[in-house]
Amino acid sequence: MDNHDIKDVNLAEGGRRRMEWAEREMPVLRTILERFRKEKPFKGIRMSACLHVTAETANLMRVLQEGGADVVLTASNPLSTQDDVAAALVSHFEIPVYAIKGEDNATYYKHIHTALDHKPHLTMDDGADLVGTIHKDRRELLETINGGTEETTTGVIRLKAMAADGALEFPVIAVNDALTKHFFDNRYGTGQSTIDGIVRATNVLLAGKYFVVAGYGWCGRGLAQRARGMGCKVIVTEVDPMKALEAVMDGYEVMPMMDAAKIGDFFCTVTGDINVLDKHHFEAMKDGAIVSNSGHFNVEINIPALAEMAKEKRLVRPFVEQYELKDGREIHILGEGRLINLASAEGHPASVMDMSFANQALGAEYMIKNADALSKTVYSVPEVIDKEIARIKLEAMGVKLDVLTEEQVKYLNSWEEGT
Repeated sequence: MDNHDIKDVNLAEGGRRRMEWAEREMPVLRTILERFRKEKPFKGIRMSACLHVTAETANLMRVLQEGGADVVLTASNPLSTQDDVAAALVSHFEIPVYAIKGEDNATYYKHIHTALDHKPHLTMDDGADLVGTIHKDRRELLETINGGTEETTTGVIRLKAMAADGALEFPVIAVNDALTKHFFDNRYGTGQSTIDGIVRATNVLLAGKYFVVAGYGWCGRGLAQRARGMGCKVIVTEVDPMKALEAVMDGYEVMPMMDAAKIGDFFCTVTGDINVLDKHHFEAMKDGAIVSNSGHFNVEINIPALAEMAKEKRLVRPFVEQYELKDGREIHILGEGRLINLASAEGHPASVMDMSFANQALGAEYMIKNADALSKTVYSVPEVIDKEIARIKLEAMGVKLDVLTEEQVKYLNSWEEGT
């Protein structure tokens, strides 16, 4: 194949072994693959996918390909690509991939445009960069696009804003809103993989340290839980009173970021918003503070403001940049402020991505079948798909459920009986 741009095709065998290891933990996706192989629901369909190029994503690409899709993959983050996996997709499965770990911003967007040159009928996003680029720069593609799917909270926020403004030109399935996605992927996946990334990058003991979690959505809940499990004293910052109240009831300290900035040892943003950590927070942080982000974009940390405050910046470890301020304090930024769980670690464990990517696969199938009847807005994954994914996952885990008796069904559907 010559229709790719990856680091080194000779890394393919290692990537294939990594894919096989991940597949062991992905029984739901395997079940879907078996059906797709027979039914070919995507025959004649071109797909462009902008996702983190990991072993788990590679297994999703195989499922789509087995379902008949002509699929192209590009990275959704410059630091998240596993180069050996990219090579495996190109070499062993002849799937075009445009992704190199550490690529610069120009190359990143060049790859996005190359993936869009595929003239997709369906987009598959993690952060809405494909959809955003189409609407801004590649509007000629709107004529042939049936719809799209979106993987992450940040992307769904962007797409709902577009829909509210009347700017969204085709329907999109919000995969992130599926219960089998955000209940598990965001909470357990982000929680574990973010701690993994921070530890791999720094090798600093977490026990006894103040760990500040910015945002108490599902990602923040999972991260706070895992940080506490590592022995941290966890502080949560929030703007939503309901989420803040929940954090208090869950046993965490809740305070404004300005107060937390003075005492935190570790900081991690998981909000999807801009400048959550800003200049005035850096001015208050103590010497040696370690700052990271596990939201989709690196805008959550105002790194340009920190750079202006610094008299020197140097790379002290892989993925650890030390900013020495004019007053002598040092603040450390992990992974250039990008997703630390993918920058210095391997992202979510395969078992949770199994459900997330099952939603992607079945959401894409639903979109292709129903696009003509859908409006130009953001849709949730249908409940029947969500429950089917949960059922398959439980079955694979050997977990059995009770079944309602006829009497119980009748009772639940009646109103005559009281106390």
